Amino acid sequence: MVLEQPPGIGVLRRHLRLHGVPPEQYLRPDGTVTGFLTANRPMREIAEFADLVRRAREAGQPGDGFGQWCEAAWRARNDGRREAAALVTKLREAPQRALMIAVSMLHGAHADVVHRAAEHLLSALGPPSEGDSPLQHRDLAERLLEISATATLNGQVRFERLDFDSAVRAHFWDHMPDLRPHLGTWAASVVELNDPHVVPVVRDGLVARVAGEYLRTGRADGLGALIEGWSTGGTSRPRLEAAVHALTCGLADPVHARAFREQIYQWCAKRSLKGELAQVLVRVCADVLATSHPDQALVRLYHLARRERGTTRARQALCELVARSRRLHRVLLDRLAHSDFSPANLGIFLQASDPELLTQHTGTSHTLVDEQCAQGSLTTCWHAVLADLPPPQWQAEVRRWFHWVAVDGGPHGGLLLDLLVSAAQRCTEKRGKVFALLYACARDAERTGPGDAARAAEITGLLLRKISAAQGIAPATPPTTSPGGTRP
Repeated sequence: MVLEQPPGIGVLRRHLRLHGVPPEQYLRPDGTVTGFLTANRPMREIAEFADLVRRAREAGQPGDGFGQWCEAAWRARNDGRREAAALVTKLREAPQRALMIAVSMLHGAHADVVHRAAEHLLSALGPPSEGDSPLQHRDLAERLLEISATATLNGQVRFERLDFDSAVRAHFWDHMPDLRPHLGTWAASVVELNDPHVVPVVRDGLVARVAGEYLRTGRADGLGALIEGWSTGGTSRPRLEAAVHALTCGLADPVHARAFREQIYQWCAKRSLKGELAQVLVRVCADVLATSHPDQALVRLYHLARRERGTTRARQALCELVARSRRLHRVLLDRLAHSDFSPANLGIFLQASDPELLTQHTGTSHTLVDEQCAQGSLTTCWHAVLADLPPPQWQAEVRRWFHWVAVDGGPHGGLLLDLLVSAAQRCTEKRGKVFALLYACARDAERTGPGDAARAAEITGLLLRKISAAQGIAPATPPTTSPGGTRP
């Protein structure tokens, strides 16, 4: 079966309906719409045109109808770049152009923010001139009028023409390439402004517009370098939030999303991370990538977790991710069972082997620990833990298993003990010592457990019988079975 592109008029009407345009408006024939769709537009262009119609409707006069909105959208789409170029050619002074850029990048922000941002841009491009007294300068209202912008009664600054901000951004970005490196530094200084009007929506809007220019012109690598720069050195919380939002914009872009997922992998798995870039990656993987590509998020968080030093943020995010999905939990345990059993990998395993999650029913008749493949992974990893890590690094987790078996283990309690005993039995060179340590942990768990002391003592006795059977000094205990598999 061949999939064909749906009719453009149907796609446009669907977008308009989602934007809240009344059907009696967009169902009428319109020459502007017909002319626009004659060129067999891509789906993305149709969506963008529908959004322009929405914005024209919101900014139009009370008496305007669908025809006027479409004409305004058409003019904005086709004439904006030419008009922006003409205005830039006319206004040649640096303060004028700095204000144009500030308005285009902070469209809708308060006038105070726009003014300060324009001054910051001038400073970033060169030393400020001494000039005359501020009382001799032209006021902001006059300067805004000069660039075809205005401020509303509540102080929000906008260009007067529809979508003119995007036309101005595109003109400066495309025709003044030497300006691009300065805009990244400037944007970082703006998001850090100590101003009550620099609210999250203003910061996010600025970052999205800067990121949008990189993405529009195919410079995903440049945006990646900008994100890395914002995340290193003397970073502040607003700057880190900007890095997170910029990376989120890259992942949301239909053209460059794959490249950004690959860039994140390279950062997580192969690069030496500086500053707070790891923190940015943890947040984006856990909050953004995990929603659309959970398996890729798991791999990237795993690499961050095994490489992190002095913090456990990545490990915690990884364990929270697998706690929401039995499938991902199984994948992680399998990956760890086939890992190099480094202290970092074993540390991840100890946190990820939460007995509550292993024995949790999530809408199915069996639990993860019922599955033979999971039992094999758990036994393999526990053997590596008991054989290679110093006891103080694993005794607390073993006691947690005993606490769970005594209080909430239910039908899986014996199986959990079997996994520990089986793992200890593989420690051929120090088997007796490991068995003794497990028994000591069980006795400690009796004293520290939250449940009934008598029940805890029963668990210790059961463990001792299983250890004795494994050593061949007592009759073998029947293998503990569960609905989905048997003890390995």
